[in-house]
Amino acid sequence: MNEPLQTSGSLRRRLMLQLVGSAAFLATLLFFVVLGFARDVAQQTHDSILLASATSIMDSVSVQADEITVDIPYAALSMLGNVSNDRVFYRVSTRDDVLTGYENLPTTSQSVRSGHSAFDTLTYKGDSIRMVTSLRRLSLNGAPADIIISVAQTREGQAAQLAQLSRSAMQLGLGFFLVATILAIWAAQSSIRPLKQLTEAVSRRGPKDLRPVQRPVPSEMIPLVSSLNRFIGRLRVSLTRSEDFIAEAAHRVRTPLATVRTQAEITLRRVDRAENRASLREMIRAIDESSRAAGQLLDHAMVTFRIDSLERKAIDLTELGRELVDRLQPIAELKDIDLHFFGSGNPKITGDAILIQNAVRNILDNAIKYSPNESAIQVSTRQNGNTARIQVEDEAGGFVGMDTDALTQRFTRGENAAGTIGSGLGLTIAREVVEAHGGVLIIETSKTGTGACVSLCFPLH
Repeated sequence: MNEPLQTSGSLRRRLMLQLVGSAAFLATLLFFVVLGFARDVAQQTHDSILLASATSIMDSVSVQADEITVDIPYAALSMLGNVSNDRVFYRVSTRDDVLTGYENLPTTSQSVRSGHSAFDTLTYKGDSIRMVTSLRRLSLNGAPADIIISVAQTREGQAAQLAQLSRSAMQLGLGFFLVATILAIWAAQSSIRPLKQLTEAVSRRGPKDLRPVQRPVPSEMIPLVSSLNRFIGRLRVSLTRSEDFIAEAAHRVRTPLATVRTQAEITLRRVDRAENRASLREMIRAIDESSRAAGQLLDHAMVTFRIDSLERKAIDLTELGRELVDRLQPIAELKDIDLHFFGSGNPKITGDAILIQNAVRNILDNAIKYSPNESAIQVSTRQNGNTARIQVEDEAGGFVGMDTDALTQRFTRGENAAGTIGSGLGLTIAREVVEAHGGVLIIETSKTGTGACVSLCFPLH
């Protein structure tokens, strides 16, 4: 069972969080920039109106009969009232005396020159006020006289205006953040899409498709794809060598063993001494065990390789079963075993003919090997609903009291296998082949109770 791969987090989530975090930072920055700009514009507008009011009053100051007269124009104060409903204060004074207006209005701490103005934010009567102070120099009785004009207005209306501007700036920043978040999600999805497409392209490949990946990818993914192609190349070479080794081993191992066994049987016929004949029989038995074990190990290796790349085609189970019975009939006759075949219907499946034939042959080999002399083996095929079945029933004693599931494990043999040549791989091969085709292997005692009944059940397609 494959262990789960360790993960360091989602690349898409990480990219999206970085983009959304950047969007949040920019939205916050945009909010403060817009708010500061709006506040400055509002302040400058208000100061301009205050200055215009002070200038209008200043223009109304004159010297008549050696006295300073002030005629406050209506428009000078009404222009401030048109902006908001805040209260307006003013004062016209000289350096020594207040000519008109609010005497206790605060004075500016700034140095004001003639023709210039100073702006202050002060507190008057418990309210915050914005005040402009302007100075005009006149000639009085032949001497210069400084006229100081101060105009102030409470800031409640300006504060309400700034609050509205703050809400607008916040809405603008929030809108920017939402749009940037949507774009961040889209950008993260788009950035990861080439990786997902590469994964899907590789996942769709069959087990035998070991071609290099030629799909166009972003430049950042070229090292990954290059490494993957090198790995595929090494894997292709390794699999080719393994398949060649199995085929060569099957030939190199089986042929010499068969030759040695033949020579041992010939020698057995020529030897008269009992102890020599016994040694030769033991040699022949060891050769048979080695030959069967080597053959089934190679068969199992072949099955393991082919399971990953099944060559599916239509298979007639009846024809396959009859062919195997005919092929193994001579081996059964050596033990005077009657090998019968019964075909019911015409069950056809889709699968790898070589693997299925190998699985059925292993079951038949076991039945012949473990059955006593002068017994019978029944091989049958039939179709039940959506299942095609090929069944082998013998008279070898069956599996009473045994764990039939354990018998399909590698190198596991039943209690009745003592003294019989075998490797414990026959049922394993059959189970792996059937399960690779989506079927199931059923092992049970025959209805008569005299032997085993092994069924290979395949789904119909």
